[in-house]
This record gives sequence, structure tokens and C-alpha cells, in this order.
Amino acid sequence: MLSRLSHTRLLRYAGLFTWAMVGLPLLYSWIRPMYGQLGDEELILPPMPWQGWVAYFVFGLSYTWLTRGLGHRNRSVGDYMLLLLLTMAALGVSYFNGSGLGSVLLMVAACVLPWLLPLQLGAAWLVISQLATVPVFALWLNFPLLDALMQSLLYAGFSGFVFITSLVALQQSEAREEQRRLNAELRSTRALLAESARVNERTRISRELHDLLGHHLTALSLNLEVAGHLSEGRVKEHVQQAHTLARLLLTDVREAVSQLREGGAIDLGVALRPLAENVPKLDIHMDIQQPLTVEDPERAHVLLRCAQEAITNAVRHAGAHNLWLSAHGDGSQVVMQVRDDGDGSDDLVPGNGLQGLRERLHQCGGRLEIATGRGEGFQLTVTLPAASNVDPGIPEGVAA
Repeated sequence: MLSRLSHTRLLRYAGLFTWAMVGLPLLYSWIRPMYGQLGDEELILPPMPWQGWVAYFVFGLSYTWLTRGLGHRNRSVGDYMLLLLLTMAALGVSYFNGSGLGSVLLMVAACVLPWLLPLQLGAAWLVISQLATVPVFALWLNFPLLDALMQSLLYAGFSGFVFITSLVALQQSEAREEQRRLNAELRSTRALLAESARVNERTRISRELHDLLGHHLTALSLNLEVAGHLSEGRVKEHVQQAHTLARLLLTDVREAVSQLREGGAIDLGVALRPLAENVPKLDIHMDIQQPLTVEDPERAHVLLRCAQEAITNAVRHAGAHNLWLSAHGDGSQVVMQVRDDGDGSDDLVPGNGLQGLRERLHQCGGRLEIATGRGEGFQLTVTLPAASNVDPGIPEGVAA
């Protein structure tokens, strides 16, 4: 069963379990005076007032909300506010209960810090929050000041272990996402290479048929025509039949070459679809013409890179939940539009990725249009001729 859970879910459930276990001694200290005769015996934990219970349940709700989809959603201002509330709730449990149980809850909170804060800031947050429990140990539990400080630092050490464990989980999650992205790009590139190899092989075969069989059959037809003029009787009849068969064979070769050339186009949809598989944080909706053919492998590669860049930007920067990719062609050009529902921006400064795409498209005679606005998402529109103006295809000859 555990093998089916991701490391992020295991962290979440472990934190919730610890939170529930902290509630057991709090609950015990509350109900024991009602059902037991204590006499002169003192409770290890005094009953916690209702404010402490509010802080306890606020911590649980905050932790549950913060760890939802851990690593699979974008951070927001609300998450940082909730992290502050989580820390204050843990401290509230210590102050209202007069015990070190709040420090245990701060250990639980430590597993959230690497996912929301940079490393240095998260470590500082951890240490400062644990040092904030020093007055509890010094005043409520009557620890000497140095002992109270050492006790807080001891809990900070435990929290640091939790923090590092969560940091390793974060790094594994990021590495897994990078591996998924690279695998998707590899599958797309492999599909594109397979299509390019198929097109190149068909082109090679068509050229061989054209250059070898076409020329030889044309020469044979001309020689048979001459032989028909020089021969007489039954020999002439057989020569004419051979001439007719040579012309029919030449016609068949021409048709075969034409069919090979017509089928020598790359289906771009085969390369684009793997990009939409298993993308975290983003639902990709594809509308791709069937089939969407591009004759030039270089142009197909440019369109593939445009789609990859748009998806990567939507995941890393846009804060989007949905992305729509449509690609259609009319034989002369291909139009691909990628749109997301992210934050958008009023002052867009194209980075190296977008600049590189614009340069590639310009070299192939295409153009890139960008439309965005705050709260309106981000949209790329790519227009690219389906084939180059100069066709390097089959050499001209008698059989062409």
C-alpha cells in the first residue's frame, strides 16, 4: 500500500498523524479531572483552555490545506499567510498549555518550509520559531534560562532533521518533474525523427526509381522505337509489343514516384501529442488537425520547439491550470496557437526562450505573435509556411 503513495503524500499523512498524537495528551489532561480523584497529585499537563484548543485545530486545518497537492501547485500569497498562521497556532498551543507540545507541532510545520520558502529563509524561520518557545520552558515549566534555551535548540535540531528530509523530498520531486519533461521531449523528438526518417527513405526511393529505372526505361523505349522502324514482319510486331510494355512500365514508375513524393510529409501531430502526457499542475487540451503534415523536417522541429517552450513557461511561470493547444494547416501554412489561463502580465519582457523561437521562425519565413495581459493568461500564435520556397527534391529528368 505504501508503494502506491508518493513521498509528498507520505509526508502529509505523517504530519497529520503526529498532529493527532499531540492531541492525545491534551485531551487526557482535559478529561482526567472529570473522572479521576487526584487528591494531592498534580497533573503533568494542566488542562488547556479553549483558546489553546482553537489554536490546535487551526494548526490541523492549516496544515491540511497547505499540504494539499504538495509540489503540484503554484505558491500564492495565501500560502505564505497560512504558513504564518500555522506557526502562530503551534506557538499558541505551547503558550496556552504551558508545555513543549507546541514545539512538536513546529517540527511538523518544518516539513512545509522547504516547499514554500528558500533554503536560507526556511532555516531561519525554523530556528526563530523554536526559540520563541523559550519563555514557555522558562516561565511555565520553571526551567533555568540556559536550560530553556537548550531545550528549544534541541527541538530545533529535531525540526532541522524534518526540514532536511522534506528538502530531499522536494529535490526528488523537482528531479522527477525534470525527468518527466525531458522524457516527454525525447518521445516527441523521437517521433519527429521517425517521421523524418520515413520521409527521407521515401524520398530516397523515389529518387532511385526516378534516376535509375526512369532513365533506363526511357532509353529502352527509344531504342525499341528505333528497332520498330528498322524491323519487318513478325519481328516488328514483337518489337512494337515490347515498346508498348516499356511505355506502360515507364508510366507505372512515374505513378510510383509521384505517390512516394505525395506521402513524403511529416505528421506533426504524432510529435506534439507526447508533450501533453502526465504534466503536473497543468491540464493540456489539444486540438490538432488529422493529419497535420509538414514537408520540411526543420520546420516541423521549429513548431515542436514552440509547443515545448509554451508548455514549459505555463508550468514554471504562468501559474496556469489549463492550457489549450491547437494546430491546423491548409497545405500552404501551419497555424499553431497555445493559450493558458495563467496570471498574464501587462509588461512582458521576452526571455531567451521566446527570443530564440522568434529567430527560428524568422529564418523559416514564419512569425510569432504574443498576446497577454494581467489576469488574461498568455497566448502564442505561430504562423509558419508548411514548405520552403525552394524544393530540393527529385532531380529533373526524362521521367519526371
